[in-house]
This record gives sequence, structure tokens and C-alpha cells, in this order.
Amino acid sequence: MSGRPLALHGQGVGRGAAFGPVVRSHPAPSAPDAATPAASIQDPEKAAESVEAAYAAVAQRLTAQAASAAGTTLGDVLSAAAAMAADPELIADAVARVRQGAHPSIAVDAATQEYVELFSAAGGYLAERVTDLRSVRDRVIAELMGLPEPGVPTFEAPSILIAVDLSPADTATLDMEKVLAIVLEEGGVTGHTAIIAGQLGIPCVVRVDGVSSLQPGDMVAVDAAEGTVVRDPDEATRAEVAARREMLATLAGNVDPGRTADGHRVELLANIGTADDAERLAKREVEGVGLFRTEVLFLGRQTAPDQVEQADVYERVLRARGGQKVVVRTLDAGADKPLAFVRRATEENPALGVRGYRLTRTMPELLAEQLDALADAQSRTGIAVWAMAPMIATAHEAAEFAIHARSRGLERAGVMIEVPAAALRVDEILAAVDFVSIGTNDLAQYTMAADRLVGDLSDLLDAWQPAVLDLVAMVLRAAEAHGKPAGVCGESAADPLMALVLTGLGATSLSMSPAAIPAARFALAAHSRARCQQIAAAALDAATATEARAAAVALCDPEVALALSLG
Repeated sequence: MSGRPLALHGQGVGRGAAFGPVVRSHPAPSAPDAATPAASIQDPEKAAESVEAAYAAVAQRLTAQAASAAGTTLGDVLSAAAAMAADPELIADAVARVRQGAHPSIAVDAATQEYVELFSAAGGYLAERVTDLRSVRDRVIAELMGLPEPGVPTFEAPSILIAVDLSPADTATLDMEKVLAIVLEEGGVTGHTAIIAGQLGIPCVVRVDGVSSLQPGDMVAVDAAEGTVVRDPDEATRAEVAARREMLATLAGNVDPGRTADGHRVELLANIGTADDAERLAKREVEGVGLFRTEVLFLGRQTAPDQVEQADVYERVLRARGGQKVVVRTLDAGADKPLAFVRRATEENPALGVRGYRLTRTMPELLAEQLDALADAQSRTGIAVWAMAPMIATAHEAAEFAIHARSRGLERAGVMIEVPAAALRVDEILAAVDFVSIGTNDLAQYTMAADRLVGDLSDLLDAWQPAVLDLVAMVLRAAEAHGKPAGVCGESAADPLMALVLTGLGATSLSMSPAAIPAARFALAAHSRARCQQIAAAALDAATATEARAAAVALCDPEVALALSLG
């Protein structure tokens, strides 16, 4: 949108836009001042019991919320939050402080802070759980103080939610039918709330400076494509929002397979995390699943799911897609997504640690059982599974995985290209496997030496960075030369402009949030393969990420660029 008054800026998720009144999440309660005298607690033992009761009440509510979302990614994350509220060590720490004379709310805050510091220092998946820890703390303190539970209020009408950040527990309370858009002061484009919003097609803008100035009842326009939030938008801006929403609705009605204007096919696939996700896609016109993140089955558990449980889930996914292509990524967990049943010493750099395929070094039975379960599901359904290993760094690892998969009758064995070493040796890798898929999120992280969880480095993590584009081009061109499928399943595939570049470079499939598929389909249908190749060449010739995107926009069909706000 152009000419907006009083615009706030952040990072957008998706291409949608919305206009409506603001609602704000309830603020977290303020604990009593740390100087509150111990004498204010008449009976320390009774106070300790109140702390235990508050944790129990919060854990019970979170467990109930998790049950209502059972079988979904959100349900699993809520179960993990409930486990935090029931954690005996955390509770014991808070109770001990109360018995030593601390005010209950102060004790809860102090005990939580110790865990926050530990999780933050650990980085990776644990650092992402800090928001959940603080949410549990706030809920417990509110319970102790007799205040309303902090978080999102009940929506009286369709509205735009404004918050500093949202925990998974907060997200669980949302009536998504009434959420027009989500605006966060903190968070990130790969955070839980952003991912859920993207999957549901809800416009979302994160890391918005000045969001605290927006008050309940303010009328705002949110544009995820441009990453802007406008207070008191004028008639022209509101008209643009309405036109964008109508355009996206029209695009969603196009169910043609992905192809360029001259008929070159590009599969448009969905990223999913659970069997429920696959079943919800039953009525969506997607061409299959390009990334099934199986780690959701494993996270937040004390023991690994057994072969039968896994096979049941994989069977549901295969049957839900009715014979369509389903690419199943084997367990991508480890140092940065710790598993309770994988005991390891603390790693200084979790993102560089024992994760993904590297777990075969210490617990080879995890991969073996997962591949056996995939083979079972394939046998039950008669539908071929595309099995794919994450975090492959060498051609030897790729060949080893292919042998493991094929020995079980899984004939379509592939690997993720997300480590620069794998991109540089992609010819040898392609000789060993049947297909590859590029994970641009991690590829950008490792290429640019920039932790993807650090929002201040988002410019380095841009998939348009020349070094990242060079590696992507190297992989896609090599796959084309070998005559083997090569897809892209990172966040960049959801950018319709990048979809043109990736197609021009030779990608045979693009996998993304289901809500992003219509825009990608629209962009591809408006450009010939030759034009996509020209756009790709222009992007590769650019010196910076900003210049690369601008070069692509300059060659993009003007009506497409305007409709999708690509410029």
C-alpha cells in the first residue's frame, strides 16, 4: 500500500491484509515489589500450599486446552507448557523460597527467572520455550493474586489482535474465526504464532516497533506483504485492503496444478506437522505434501513413540492424501530440539550439534524404527513413501541413509540440502539418492553464520542474500543435470516472487504453508519458464539481497507485482 499515514513497520508473514478494530491481550500481572517484607506473610506453610495449588490450577487448565487441540502441533506444544507448570523442580524451587520467607508471587518470579536464564543460555529449541515459561509464571501469579488469567480476551467481533508476544497457550485460546490479523511487538517469522498464522492464512506482522501505542478500539489496517500496520487508515488504504482480500479469495478458487504460462510443471506442495494437518488439507487443492515434519511426534515426550504408533500416524497421512506425493522428513531433533529420552551433555552451539541424521551416531535405533514404521505404512496403504533425511553434510551420509531406506523397501530416498557442505558436494549426493529438497531457512543460517532465532540478524537470514542464492542455484542446476527431482521446502518457497526465481533455476517442486499456495500458483501462471529464467539470472547477478529482489520485481509482470504487493 502507498501513502499510508502513521504506519508502523515490522516483518510480515504471508501476503494477506486486514482492516478492523484493535483488541489487546491482557497484561501480565505485576508481582509485589521485591522489598515486600517477610512479615507480610503470616503463615509461610499456608503460603507454600497456595503456590502449589496455583501451579496445579494452571497445569490443569493448560492440560485441558491441550486435550481440546489433541493430535495437532498446537496440542503437543500446549502439553509441553502444561508439563512446565507441573514441573516438580520448578514448583519445589518456588515453594522453598516461600518457606524461607519470600512473598509467593516473588518466589514464583524468581524461580522462573532461574530457568529462563538456563534456557536462554542453552539456545535453540530451549530458548524458544522461554516465552512459554514466562506465560506459566504470569498465569500462576495471576492465580495467586486473584486476577484474570493474562492473555487474549474473548473477541466480541472480528478484530485485530495486538500483543507484545503470544505463547502457544495464548494462541490456543484464540477464536481464529474472529482473528482478522495478528500484530506482535516481539516474536519472529519462524516463531510459533507466525507459523500458525501462516498455516491459517491470517495476516501477521511481527517485531513491530511502537505497537504499544495502539489501544483497544483503534482502527488499523494490517498489510503482511509489506510488513506494515496503519492506524486510522484513510478510505484509499481501506479500499486497498478490501481489494487485496478479494484478490486472494479469487486466487484461492483457482485449483489448477502449478505451471508456468507456457505449461512447464512445478508441483505446489504443503508443509505439515501432523496427521490432522494432512486431513485438514483434504479439501484444499494442493498437489501433495512436500515436507512432513515428523519431529512433532517425538517432542515433549519422555519416551519415543513405538513403531506401531508411528506407523498409524504415517498411514493416516498417506490415506488422507489419497496417493498424492508425500515427502516424510525423518526425525529432525537433537541438540536444538532436545528430546527427554536422548541424554546429552550441554552443547555450546546447539545448531551445530548432534541433530537430524546425526542422531544415528548415538541412537541409531531411532532412525531404524522410524524407517520400519514408514515401511509398514507404505505396505498397509500401497502408497509409496518419499523418505528424506535432514542435516546431511556429506555424500557418505546421503548414501548411508539411502541404503537404510531402500533395505526396507522405501525406494524413494532423498535428503535435505541445508548445510553448505552438502550444496558444494551435491553432485556426489545426487549420485546416491533419488531426490533432494532445499531447506532455505537452515541453509541461510549456516551460510551466513547467523542464528535464525536472533531477530536482529534477519537481514543476513534473507533468502535473497547472494551467497544463499548461489548455493540454491548450484543445487537446482545439478539436480536438473542429473535428471532428478529437486524441491524447495524452506520459507522462501512461500514468497511468490522467489517462486519465479526458484522455477527459473530448475526447482521441480515448491513446498510451503497451504495458505501461500494460491499466490505462488498465480505468479507462476503469469510468467513463462523463459521469463522465470531471466528473473533468476537477474537476481543472481545482484550484489545485495535488496538489489536481488528489486531486480526480480523489475522483470515481474507489473499486474502480478501490484496484485501481490511484491514491489
